[in-house]
Amino acid sequence: MTVLGIVLFFLGILFSVFWHELGHFTTARWFGIKVPEFFVGFGKTVWSRKRGDTEFGLKAIPLGGYIRMIGMIPPAKGELLGSSRRTGPFQGLIDDVRKQSADEVAPEDADRQFWMRAPWKRVIVMFAGPFMNLVLAVVLFGIQLMGIGVIAASTTVSAVSACVVPATATTLACPPGAPATPAARAGFRAGDRIVAFQGVPYGPDDWDKLQGAIRGATGTVTVTVDRGGQQLQLTPTLITTELPALDANGDGTGALVHASFLGLSPVEGYQRQSVGAVVDQIGNVVGRTGQAIIQLPQRVPALFGSVFLGEKRDVNGPVGIVGASRIGGEVLALDAPPAAELSVFLQLLAAVNISLFLFNLLPIPPLDGGQIFPALWEAARRRVARLRGRPDPGPVDVAKLMPVSYVVAIVFIAWSGLLFVADIINPVTLPS
Repeated sequence: MTVLGIVLFFLGILFSVFWHELGHFTTARWFGIKVPEFFVGFGKTVWSRKRGDTEFGLKAIPLGGYIRMIGMIPPAKGELLGSSRRTGPFQGLIDDVRKQSADEVAPEDADRQFWMRAPWKRVIVMFAGPFMNLVLAVVLFGIQLMGIGVIAASTTVSAVSACVVPATATTLACPPGAPATPAARAGFRAGDRIVAFQGVPYGPDDWDKLQGAIRGATGTVTVTVDRGGQQLQLTPTLITTELPALDANGDGTGALVHASFLGLSPVEGYQRQSVGAVVDQIGNVVGRTGQAIIQLPQRVPALFGSVFLGEKRDVNGPVGIVGASRIGGEVLALDAPPAAELSVFLQLLAAVNISLFLFNLLPIPPLDGGQIFPALWEAARRRVARLRGRPDPGPVDVAKLMPVSYVVAIVFIAWSGLLFVADIINPVTLPS
């Protein structure tokens, strides 16, 4: 099951890459930009087939994907395709990249170049890739939350505690002389569904509200239960004892507080969520992922230590494709119901797509944001020039950013290599 999970999650990541590139490809074709290549993977071509202007295929190293659009780099001012070269180290690099881009363009395709499209069209083409990852994440979270649901307590009684056990006790066994719980004295049974407390009705999914009402009540209370289709009124007398404090989500905080106690355990099951829950989940994951991306530079020393110094891997640190796939494999190997495994699996894959969405929007080349922000800047320059009655300043020369692209590419390759080694020799694993 671990191997199956690794393979399935890896295929899920590859599909996410394909889905991302499909966004670029579709919008580029809409706007008449020629796309000679659409590949999943890097390195040597394993399989390909040409359809129209585009060669579709798979490459040997399945760690990403790309499409190639002609004319990504505009020619030097006064040139249509670009051919001149300067001798300075950075100037020569810029001109070489410009010439390489020009060499890809046949004369009959001169009007199908990326840089010749209006800035807003270029923004759409480059944003479409990350946006497709966002769409996929929404779909995956929708399936997880609205289709499967989340584990939550219901107002149906799972078990009735026989006696009052201190919150600090290490066992649930009744100590000698322990008093019976209010629920046991009042005659509650497993399977009872609480429909009202002190005259206030509660639905099947309102356990958290009911728990708060019980904790805040005192003395003898009236509880209406549904037992086999018949409604009964029970009148337990609550006691006050030390209980674990709960946060807004109903989770324990580790502290103890004095509160009223009834002595019931709820039945837990999957409760399907609303569209609003999906929106909230997306917002929370986007916020956490954005913060994690900002913190990437400061996580380098810990990752270096986990690879070369034998330090323990940070479970909240970054993972690569290999590490994420390994975690996906561990999910399917869990001794848990299939619904629980599928829920975690979908949640992890959705989080990967949120990461792809945010990371690719960073305004640095060669990421998608490295083309989006120059296009926005170009649109702003043109508008200002038009308002001032000045001539069109022309396209932003993104070729000048190529030295930055090479530096970023080197850093990214080094970072990916470090993650790859860490994921193999010191992987992040699920808590046992």
